[in-house]
Amino acid sequence: MNCLAVDDESLALDLLEDNIRKVPFLNLVARCRNAFEAVDHLRREAIDLIFLDIQMPGLTGVQFLQSLGPNPPMVIFVTAYEQYALEGFNLDVVDYLLKPVSFERFLKAVNKAHELHHLRTVGGHAAETPPEPPPTADPTPNPAATGDYLFVNADYSLVKIRLSDITYVEGLKDYVKIYQEGQTRPVITRLTMKALEEKLPIGRFLRVHKSYIVSLDKIESIRNLRIKIGAMQIPVSEHYSEAFFKALGTE
Repeated sequence: MNCLAVDDESLALDLLEDNIRKVPFLNLVARCRNAFEAVDHLRREAIDLIFLDIQMPGLTGVQFLQSLGPNPPMVIFVTAYEQYALEGFNLDVVDYLLKPVSFERFLKAVNKAHELHHLRTVGGHAAETPPEPPPTADPTPNPAATGDYLFVNADYSLVKIRLSDITYVEGLKDYVKIYQEGQTRPVITRLTMKALEEKLPIGRFLRVHKSYIVSLDKIESIRNLRIKIGAMQIPVSEHYSEAFFKALGTE
């Protein structure tokens, strides 16, 4: 994946470049000291991923990302400021890394970007592999949604998922990742968040963000509009917060 590193601090760029060069599937196209240099490279190069600082002179990372239009490259924010995390998730960034960034945490973020890039690539090359069927527009509720399980298409098979095992769901454009207790890898299926939301029983699962659905039973704690489920911190966006807290009975 072709990537840009954008930061106004030379040391931060050095650390980013060192981490990028350790990952075989990343190709660093350029180091940029500000957003304007990045814009110039985006005009001339095909960029898949941007490592983007937020606090930069002239144009902040958030302003830069908002200026890129409807189909920007994937973005991983790399910043020293935790308070921008929710805004970052609302902008559909792949991940949000707080400086100083360990290589282990960096690798987790770029693996997520690589997986998303692969899904987009496979989805755009129907001639190479037969696509899974798109979600149906059947308005009738899924019978399994009122039971104990549902079936989804994954790896060209129908996979049975017990509702009691689902911890949360993460949306990736036209795909979703379904995380389950006791499983290290999520089930990835070609389905929109809206379509999956309609399959899940009301009262047990709730949309808390345009990219996340959570199992209410699996919530361990909530702090500063962040839901803790295991090691995961899931943001609650302002758009969904009222319905979420109402469902919890706190309003």
